[in-house]
Amino acid sequence: RPRLRAFDPTCATRTMKRRQLTHGLAAAWAMNAVPTLGAESATDAAVAPDRLAPKVLRYAFPIAETGFDPAQISDIYSRIVTAHIFDAPLTYDHLARPFKLKPLAAAAMPEVSDDFRTYTFRIKPGIRFADDPAFKGQRRELVAEDFVYAMKRIYDPKLKSPGQSILEDEGIIGLQQLHDDTLKSKKPFDYDRPVEGLRALDRYTLRVRLRESRPRHLYAWAARDVYGAVAREVVEFYGDRIMEHPVGTGPFRLAQWRRSSRIVLEKNPTYRDDRYHAEPNADDAEGQALLQRFKGRPLPMIDRVEIAIIEQAQPRWLSFLNREQDLIERLPNEFVDQAVPGGKVAPNLARRGVAAWRVPGSDVTLTVFNMDDPLVGGYTPEQVALRRAMVLGNDVAREIRIARHGQAIPAQSIVPPLTEGYRSDLRTEMSEYDPARAKALLDIYGYLDRDGDGWRERPDGRPLVLQLSTQSDQASRQLDELWKKNMDVLGLRVVLKTAQWPENLKSARSGSFMIWRVGSSAATPDGQGALERAYGPSVGKGNIARFRLAAFDRIYEELKLLPSGPARQALFDRAAELMAAYAPYRVSVHRIITDLGWRWLSGYRRPPFWLDWWQYVDIDAAA
Repeated sequence: RPRLRAFDPTCATRTMKRRQLTHGLAAAWAMNAVPTLGAESATDAAVAPDRLAPKVLRYAFPIAETGFDPAQISDIYSRIVTAHIFDAPLTYDHLARPFKLKPLAAAAMPEVSDDFRTYTFRIKPGIRFADDPAFKGQRRELVAEDFVYAMKRIYDPKLKSPGQSILEDEGIIGLQQLHDDTLKSKKPFDYDRPVEGLRALDRYTLRVRLRESRPRHLYAWAARDVYGAVAREVVEFYGDRIMEHPVGTGPFRLAQWRRSSRIVLEKNPTYRDDRYHAEPNADDAEGQALLQRFKGRPLPMIDRVEIAIIEQAQPRWLSFLNREQDLIERLPNEFVDQAVPGGKVAPNLARRGVAAWRVPGSDVTLTVFNMDDPLVGGYTPEQVALRRAMVLGNDVAREIRIARHGQAIPAQSIVPPLTEGYRSDLRTEMSEYDPARAKALLDIYGYLDRDGDGWRERPDGRPLVLQLSTQSDQASRQLDELWKKNMDVLGLRVVLKTAQWPENLKSARSGSFMIWRVGSSAATPDGQGALERAYGPSVGKGNIARFRLAAFDRIYEELKLLPSGPARQALFDRAAELMAAYAPYRVSVHRIITDLGWRWLSGYRRPPFWLDWWQYVDIDAAA
């Protein structure tokens, strides 16, 4: 989700007792290097196919998608697909690091008022939606009104859009009022009602007006995965089946979909003349080499993308080794030692032509405590003490060493690396492991073993049983084992509640859970999106911990208004202190991401925040 971090289910890894790797943040940063290719072995030489064969990118998602309607999705894998189907006015330069905004559907960067309250976009004429029966044979052009309609859909109460809380933070005048009036009247949402802050002044001009100053508002208009332009005719034509029929103006269109099994996209035949152009940093050797190689090439460079859903790590890894996949994204940690020992591609893989890309991820893994739960939630001293004891009793260093094979660094706050608000020198209780202090907290606040069975009871003598929602994959099971052992040391009994990841997400949003472990990925360069996880008005949306604290909400509101600088950083630090004190989440690690690809895949580079990259890669079908 834009600004708010996307829920990321790939937050776990399987334990394997092998030589471990350790990394500091500086070392992780240095991993962003040009991949090296090894020579192809004779045994792997492939018969060259017909030169006219389509260029197909094949890889796998470790978690199933939920659908492809931008207004209704929040999971990262569904959003990866929609990011390649829909267009926003702006996008990020594919090669610039850490980031650079540039026009996409807009003809140029928008006009911005001095007070950061009015933004005027001019949409390029001639951009067309992909052909679809909804258009009844007409060639449908993208116009400014399509962005107005797409944004209004986020506020339709019927859709319960996860993106609404973020847009409301942006303060577009009139959208929230339209939502509230619909709820009061109990009538259908009026898409024809004018909204003062969101107007198509003419066919190609979009004006946005905000209640208050928002210096970073443009980030929202680069989120093509959630806020991309949607045609009203398509939504009305497909109705409740709109999740199955995404129709956009982007480089790809959905060709096939077997739910939770296979997703196929093909090059959009009506896509405009778009050419490879980027502005990498002058000292970025990898970026400069990619620009030199691909500059001016028509986009997309491939014809088709085939995505398999392979939830178990072992078959996903074997599928890559058998060359059934061109890329394995986010190499499972249990294969790190055999694939990239010491940070370099293993000689046997290098000889076969495998390249590695290793970068620090802009993400954080979280253990979520439901603040509405009568046991682990609440704000009284004894309730806070229970959560802080669980934080202090969780051995993150062991998790990194054993479960993650050194592919992570300890997290100090919920703000991820590469975003504004992150501080590499920050130290909080979140990174401490002190079981003696944890036991003392439990003793002081009345969590005692009264019957001598080895397990503590609540202060009033009732049983104390922690319920952790989890998934059945091996990665989750290994982390479950470590966490349960940590809690056993404290005398806290744990039971596991296993379900599919989408079901756990649904339970978290509705508040029907006790504890859950999840990952959270950055979608913009602003760290405030991560803090939305604890913002009171976002309970049931981004704030799955259901945390409500007036002091935190005031900090969050002030952060929206301040320009970047020391004063804003001080508020980020204060927010981190409050979250450490009340512990609605236990932040664990920031992951180091390793991707592997075969020699015939070229142009790949993992984006830090944005999700679209398929159009920038090439496949050598002859190889």
